[in-house]
Amino acid sequence: MRTTCQVRVLAGVLLAASLTLAGCGQSGGDSKASSADAATAAPGAGGGAAEDAKSGRRSPRLAPSVIRTASLEVEVRDVPGALAKARRVTEDAGGYVGEESTDRDDDSGERTRVVLRVPAERYEEVLGSLQGTGKLLRRTARAQDVTDEVVDVDSRIKSQRASVARVRELMDRAEKLTDVVALEGELSGREADLEALLARQASLKDRTGLATITLSLSGRGAHADAGDDTPGFLDALSGGWHAFWTMLRWIALAVGAVLPFAVLLALLVFLWRRVVRPRFARTPRPAPAAPSGSLPQARPVSESGAPVSGEES
Repeated sequence: MRTTCQVRVLAGVLLAASLTLAGCGQSGGDSKASSADAATAAPGAGGGAAEDAKSGRRSPRLAPSVIRTASLEVEVRDVPGALAKARRVTEDAGGYVGEESTDRDDDSGERTRVVLRVPAERYEEVLGSLQGTGKLLRRTARAQDVTDEVVDVDSRIKSQRASVARVRELMDRAEKLTDVVALEGELSGREADLEALLARQASLKDRTGLATITLSLSGRGAHADAGDDTPGFLDALSGGWHAFWTMLRWIALAVGAVLPFAVLLALLVFLWRRVVRPRFARTPRPAPAAPSGSLPQARPVSESGAPVSGEES
């Protein structure tokens, strides 16, 4: 009886020990699996982050494309000298003179207008140098951002080139004459569109790569009397003289316009008086017709009022 009880107790202890070991092994396996999963997921997460970082580094950050224009009006003592300095500053910056015009006035001296094209990165430097040539009268500047337009044109050029390449491949595979003719027409149209896009791209590149500065140079005294608008005696005399000559000119014009008609009228009057009228005067008038019968004559009356009966003997 005691032996049977000891066997049962021993069997219970062994069963409990085996269950405990099985639980520990399962928990250890689960922990190892979870550790492995974590180890596997960690490199993946690190790789994803690394890929995101790489993609962020690879995505190009476009520099802004800006069209810069400016206009300067400067008063200087020596217009040719200031123009030579502006040319030198522009050429030293890597630009060039696009357009130039010079006017000379007896009252205000010499005026020069020049259009300068300078690299965009030297724009501010050149602008400051040009302002220092004399007295700044007026300045205007404008900056136009065309980044979106540049990106759009570049993208359309890329697509158009791929389209032209596809049409050329189809032409190489075409066997029928009608297919070749149709593809040639399509190719011509797409190439024309591509050339237009390329021209637009070149224009944008030129305007964004080179800034435009319009410089106006005027001599001293050109704006001296700009603020004095009150007329004086000489102004009134000049205005009256100008009005007098204007009146004479209009009178001469009126006389010149009427003169041909006056000459024609005088000629007609002369012909009437010298040729036509004398002919009417020389034409004989017809004599009056004699009466068909004798009219009765009235008897003579004496002074006393009695009629006279017959002739005196």
